[in-house]
Amino acid sequence: MALVNEYYLRLPGSYLFADIAKRVTAYKVSHPKQRVISLGIGDVTRPLAPAVVEAMHKAADEMAVKETFRGYGPEHGYDFLREAIMKGDFLTRGIHLDKDEIFVNDGAKSDTANIQELLRWDNSVALTDPVYPVYVDSNAMIGRAGKFEDGKWTDITYLPCTAENNFTPELPDHRVDMIYLCYPNNPTGTVLTKDELRKWVNFALRNEAVIMYDAAYQAYIQDPEIPHSIYEIKGARKCAIEFHSYSKTAGFTGVRCGYTVIPKEVMAKTIDDKDVQLNALWERRQSTKFNGTSYISQRAAEATYSEEGHRQTRQTIAYYMENARIMRETLSKAGYAVYGGENAPYLWVKTPGGMDSWKFFDTLLYGCGLVCTPGVGFGPSGEGYFRLTSFGNREDVEEAMERFKTL
Repeated sequence: MALVNEYYLRLPGSYLFADIAKRVTAYKVSHPKQRVISLGIGDVTRPLAPAVVEAMHKAADEMAVKETFRGYGPEHGYDFLREAIMKGDFLTRGIHLDKDEIFVNDGAKSDTANIQELLRWDNSVALTDPVYPVYVDSNAMIGRAGKFEDGKWTDITYLPCTAENNFTPELPDHRVDMIYLCYPNNPTGTVLTKDELRKWVNFALRNEAVIMYDAAYQAYIQDPEIPHSIYEIKGARKCAIEFHSYSKTAGFTGVRCGYTVIPKEVMAKTIDDKDVQLNALWERRQSTKFNGTSYISQRAAEATYSEEGHRQTRQTIAYYMENARIMRETLSKAGYAVYGGENAPYLWVKTPGGMDSWKFFDTLLYGCGLVCTPGVGFGPSGEGYFRLTSFGNREDVEEAMERFKTL
């Protein structure tokens, strides 16, 4: 008989957002007349930019003609998109990449989960807390996390990010092999300065660690002093892998496209102390397990770098950031302690009266038909907080804020 991977059995319950969906469904059944407004799950609501739609139509038309039809594409992505990424996202910031250091994918979630396959199961892991659940769960599935006890994994180094330390993680007091950082941060909506990020790069270089840097929300940064890429920091090319997504930047949650950057300088060791280039390993992994992102999606992503596409996507980002401003100001006036929402589409809010996260979730849902994300779902340091997203329609955001006032 086949034996199951028992590390899967150690995962607690269901995935966070699946649990939320079950609770919301139960509420809707018992309250069929209430219109539920969700500010919890980070899905976008604005339509794709016209330049993106035009590019998709053109690509679809090409697929209908024998001379321009395309079958399997390159696993690492078409050159036209990788070149646009190099110029649009990196050269403009003084960062030089080689084309074959960029790997196009079907969304950042897949790669942030799968990247850990390149490293042995017994590598140690450190991550900010609260954190995007995929980082934790994917490492638990391979056996790096240990056991889940009292809301924590026994073999993970947690880096608490709370109001008390201004949501700035402190360096571990011991060496670790893998470090997960996400900035602008999901879920807290906070950012790291260049000086703070430089500390992490230097730590990784000293300890021969690899940083997994999730930059999925970099397009939302408003402060010109905040880095958009870890490669703005000297030495990061030797220790950091960076993940990008068009999901929130350009509304591609249903289109599916993103990319991962693995500089050739990033190395890991064999058990007998030989250096191995992770770029080459990821190329090998992708050619085996991935058949590439669709041509139509990649043409759509390319269009975001055109003059019109860039302008249109920036307008959409401005719309969501105006939502964030409305939410932040309303909640602050109502007496809530609010963080984030200035350089990111997420607001991280303290629950009133020290209420625990899931209790506040139920209070908000049953009290006024609103959905948030309970902070403890992102890790133990998220207890006592809840997350809101600014991706809703303006009218829904405004109505939600009015409902908050009546809670």
